[in-house]
Amino acid sequence: MKTEEEIELKIEKHDSLERQLPLNERIEEIPSIDETGSGLVFLNSTMLRRKPVKKIPPELRRRKINFSCENNRLRGMLWRLWEDSQFLRTGVQLAFGLLCVWIGVEFYLFVAWGQSAGSAVFHSRPPGVEGFLPISSLMSLKYWLETGVVNDVHPSGFFIFLAILLVGLLLKKAFCSWLCPIGTISESLWRLGQRLFKRNFAAPKWLDYSLRSIKYLLLSFFVYSIWQMDAASLKAFIYSPYNKVADVKMYLFFANISAVALWTISSIAVLSVFVKNFWCRYMCPYGAFLGVASFLSPLKITRQPSTCIDCELCTKACPAGIKVHKVSRVWSDECMSCLECVAVCPVKDTLDMRLTKKSAPIPSWVFGALVAGVFVAVTGLAMLSGHWYNNISKNEYARRIPQIDSPLYQHFRGQVPAYGPNE
Repeated sequence: MKTEEEIELKIEKHDSLERQLPLNERIEEIPSIDETGSGLVFLNSTMLRRKPVKKIPPELRRRKINFSCENNRLRGMLWRLWEDSQFLRTGVQLAFGLLCVWIGVEFYLFVAWGQSAGSAVFHSRPPGVEGFLPISSLMSLKYWLETGVVNDVHPSGFFIFLAILLVGLLLKKAFCSWLCPIGTISESLWRLGQRLFKRNFAAPKWLDYSLRSIKYLLLSFFVYSIWQMDAASLKAFIYSPYNKVADVKMYLFFANISAVALWTISSIAVLSVFVKNFWCRYMCPYGAFLGVASFLSPLKITRQPSTCIDCELCTKACPAGIKVHKVSRVWSDECMSCLECVAVCPVKDTLDMRLTKKSAPIPSWVFGALVAGVFVAVTGLAMLSGHWYNNISKNEYARRIPQIDSPLYQHFRGQVPAYGPNE
């Protein structure tokens, strides 16, 4: 029989390990009655088996860096950007978020000029606003595939959409966790919930799978509706008066938001405090689109079973709830390449982003540079090739914006009113 001191020591070790495991996988009973040393635990005549957490060989232990020891702030920040994937990701999110705010302010001033019938000071329209028109951009992609023509109504929207798609094909859903402003807001909300309530909540599996199907149903509806349109139908919509001011109508929808829309958005925001990435996980068709594209991505989170110590910290850290500790390659459409699982792994070269199982790991700073680089490269190509600014003149906007509530600028289920060559 074990001595009292040995039992107490085993209880302490058990408690320490249990705190590192997901709540739903903890074994609350104390495994102090395993007298055989076999790993079998007998609890009230029930036999359980759990993988023991292995010790980390000293040469494989990942070093912990104290960034505060660097006295030079600039060097310390650069060092942390180089070594700390989450610090780097937060920096990229902040930079892209500020860019979106800047675009929003410029667009607000542009619309204010348009609504003033030219009496206010003119501010040029920022092309980046077209990135918030995913349906029109998907139509532009289909039109380009059909005709080889980049339309001059929302050309920057087409290239932004292309950049996001390329990021998804090469780097999984990295756009969602590194660049998307909605993804950043969603992440901030669930982290707030974690601070306030010390935890987040997860839906039961049957409900989770059902809710996740919503975004794929929405995606299927949009893709089916657009893909059955021929080139003539696409051209009629893209060059319609409605589509020419679709960005202004989107702005006015939020500027003059209805009670129903406000309550809907508020409800999603509140749910996002309790459930990690509620909008992204269950309702975002853009995320569903990138999730499908991510299956083709050559880069994936890769685990080395030979050096894994089965601590399950990776699974606990994953915002998408993926069982990272059970797979050698993460293929899940929910993986957003946030690298949080990689950041918490205590063993060197055991959990990394890799091209193949045996290839060298991709450093976090390289991955972050690829995310931002692909996006900047594609949008930069649009600027260099003369496909960034649209072909709608200042005078045309001055004529159209004051008439935006007229029937000519409405649509019904994707169908726009008939219009003439001068409309």
